[in-house]
Amino acid sequence: MAIEAISKRGVLIADQSQHMAALVAVMLRSIGRKDIKEVYDATSAMTQLKRRAFDVIIVADDLEGMDGVAFTKKLRAAMDCQNRLVPVIMMSAAPDAKRIAEARDAGVTEFLRKPFAANHLQSRLANIEANPRGFIEAREYVGPDRRRKTVDVGKNDRREGSIPKASPSI
Repeated sequence: MAIEAISKRGVLIADQSQHMAALVAVMLRSIGRKDIKEVYDATSAMTQLKRRAFDVIIVADDLEGMDGVAFTKKLRAAMDCQNRLVPVIMMSAAPDAKRIAEARDAGVTEFLRKPFAANHLQSRLANIEANPRGFIEAREYVGPDRRRKTVDVGKNDRREGSIPKASPSI
């Protein structure tokens, strides 16, 4: 299982609003990130992702040409893309619980609700760096492990491969 990680290669911001992309870039610079690329539609984003390596992708849910969920699914399914394992942070102005779940199920790593401050973005980046999650590739899901915490169940509580049979009643 691969692990996602931040390696300071760069950040790709994909947002149809040039003003929002520029604002996010300013926030990133204020927290010390330097290598930032802005794009304004899904086609340009995919071109950049095939061209060079990034260590974080920040994508708007309302991206021009393809919404953020569809974009993330396409990225995670692109076996020939060097960035398919890269953490994705999705931004959305008015997400409901259903949309957030769709984003998670598409392979989004973190979620930001617009408007947000630089410290919110910094906390998402810090969480990705401090708690890298394994990358899952299954028939129904491709993306970071959706579990946020691991629970040690102990040796005695683990199943051995089958559920124990109930003892006969007396």
